[in-house]
Amino acid sequence: MNAAVHPQEVLLAEPRGFCAGVDRAIEIVERALVKFGAPIYVRHEIVHNTYVVNDLKSRGAIFIEDLADVPAGATLVFSAHGVSQEVRREAAARGFNVFDATCPLVTKVHVEVAKLHREGFEFIMIGHKGHPEVEGTMGQLSEGIYLVEDVEDVAKVQVRNQSKLAVVTQTTLSVDDAAEILAEVKRVFPQVREPKKQDICYATQNRQDAVKVLAPQVDVVIVVGSPTSSNSNRLRELAERLGTPGYMVDAAEDLQAEWLEGRARVGLTAGASAPDVLVQAVIDRLRALGATTVRSLPGVEEHVRFPLPMGLGDKSMAEVSASRS
Repeated sequence: MNAAVHPQEVLLAEPRGFCAGVDRAIEIVERALVKFGAPIYVRHEIVHNTYVVNDLKSRGAIFIEDLADVPAGATLVFSAHGVSQEVRREAAARGFNVFDATCPLVTKVHVEVAKLHREGFEFIMIGHKGHPEVEGTMGQLSEGIYLVEDVEDVAKVQVRNQSKLAVVTQTTLSVDDAAEILAEVKRVFPQVREPKKQDICYATQNRQDAVKVLAPQVDVVIVVGSPTSSNSNRLRELAERLGTPGYMVDAAEDLQAEWLEGRARVGLTAGASAPDVLVQAVIDRLRALGATTVRSLPGVEEHVRFPLPMGLGDKSMAEVSASRS
């Protein structure tokens, strides 16, 4: 451990922070507020970040879990994590004006599940119980989809026909953990059908790859992200697994000076749902604690952008930006 008492240098992981799916989801709520006025109802947190949710609340978004809390005729947005078919049916039956902010990469998984189900397949889903994305994906079917959270769970799965079995994963998992569980699924069920393309999203993969570059070069890793954010938690766990102490902060004031004692070089990253304003605030706090230089490491440049739903693309971003001020 470096003997310096205060941090001297901050290394920024690249890429970090918002991904295209999060950008799109937030923009959908912002545009809905501009077009239809407050309140706009959102089922579940639009993305798992306290700052983002509180900011949208201040502008008239109301976050609910039960559609019974949404009045007739209201505008409703589904969160980036996706919803079950049951929720979709209820929303349609009650006549809400619905905009779907489900990340297109999650939608891709839903479409694949529906397609293979029609061909008689059952599914193993690798993911975390209780996470809204997992509930949404498993809720595409009324039966025939089995959740495994770790290697030990695989042996407990009983299927009707091993030749008609497919595997899907939550998009925000640890790439390494998912690979380990998938290897066990393939060992127990050799005929299992894998996704054509890995379900774990490009942004999750890129941010984890960036931490793999960052962690060996620093004395401690700070991850900006909320406790409910799966992909942010995986970044902190990855740093620890690589032998570098890791801490997660929801905001700059969460940063503890004692975490940095004796650690001259601090690594900083952010989960895919954490806005850059929070990263900049943490940088300011690190400077106040003694850091004198801040530099970004080279990394993948992301240029992905997803289209908005029909009916929300006709407001200029100037109008949407004005709603933020």
